[in-house]
Amino acid sequence: MSSQIEEMKDQRVPQCLFWSIDDVANWIEAIGFPHYKECFAANSINGRNLILVDASTLPAIGVKDFQHILVITDEIRKLLGIEKLSWNRSISLAPRETLGLYLERKSKTGKESDAMTYAEFLIGVEDMKWEPPLGNHGLILPNGSSN
Repeated sequence: MSSQIEEMKDQRVPQCLFWSIDDVANWIEAIGFPHYKECFAANSINGRNLILVDASTLPAIGVKDFQHILVITDEIRKLLGIEKLSWNRSISLAPRETLGLYLERKSKTGKESDAMTYAEFLIGVEDMKWEPPLGNHGLILPNGSSN
């Protein structure tokens, strides 16, 4: 419980992470989709698992209109403060920002995830050093024969 209080005080962590199922249902209504309020509530979508809701999961919970899916996923990203994922994102770019990675980890259930704070997560990822892929990876090099 003390880790949750610590998390709520951390301004880097989106406060929607602590929303109840009713809070999420009211939010979906507030962004203009009152007809999906029951879909979110019936599927027990709370703030913590809002990170898992994306364009592939919305149809499974009852959101079938493609334009609605686009708007809702965009609003979720804004709410959580995470970048929009792109299918053509280059592998030479550094991995996604730490907040998105933290939220994915926090969306899981269990004692370890419950107790983890953003500050603790940052300590763990600070030691990781990202390096871009080798520039010559996948190149066909001449075998030295003179033809």
